[in-house]
Amino acid sequence: MAEYKSVVVWSRDGAAFTDNRYSRSHRWHFDGGVEVPASSSPHVIPVPMSVEAAVDPEEAFVASLSSCHMLWFLSIAARRGFVVDHYQDEAVGVMAKNTDGKLAITHVTLHPEAHFFGDSRPAADELTAMHHRHTRVVSSLTRSKRMSDVNRLGCGLNAATALE
Repeated sequence: MAEYKSVVVWSRDGAAFTDNRYSRSHRWHFDGGVEVPASSSPHVIPVPMSVEAAVDPEEAFVASLSSCHMLWFLSIAARRGFVVDHYQDEAVGVMAKNTDGKLAITHVTLHPEAHFFGDSRPAADELTAMHHRHTRVVSSLTRSKRMSDVNRLGCGLNAATALE
């Protein structure tokens, strides 16, 4: 069993609070000393109470799915003898009302692009199968996992049931 921790730090810094116009700027601290500037999304709480340059929880959620998928994909490629030179994913999460009428990240679509080195490359159907293996993070978040092709290199994840 593994345990994962983060420390989230926010301070009012003397600003008014009960008017609900306080800064949502805060910091995420992770093991190894990494510190990430964070804030609410400007789509949810307007600037200046949100910080556009900071990472918001919704972006972090999408990035964590994308990152976990990439790490899983790279491990599968390595085990199968394929050398990946470059990988990029422009993941997109959609905030909409879920079946209960509450705002949620209802859909995350990954658009991974892998560039292989040398002549050994997976066939199109093998590449699709490699992308559609479920990662630990996806398995943790969803009770019902459904993957669908977006394009030859992509996959979609419907995360609606994970966010009820």
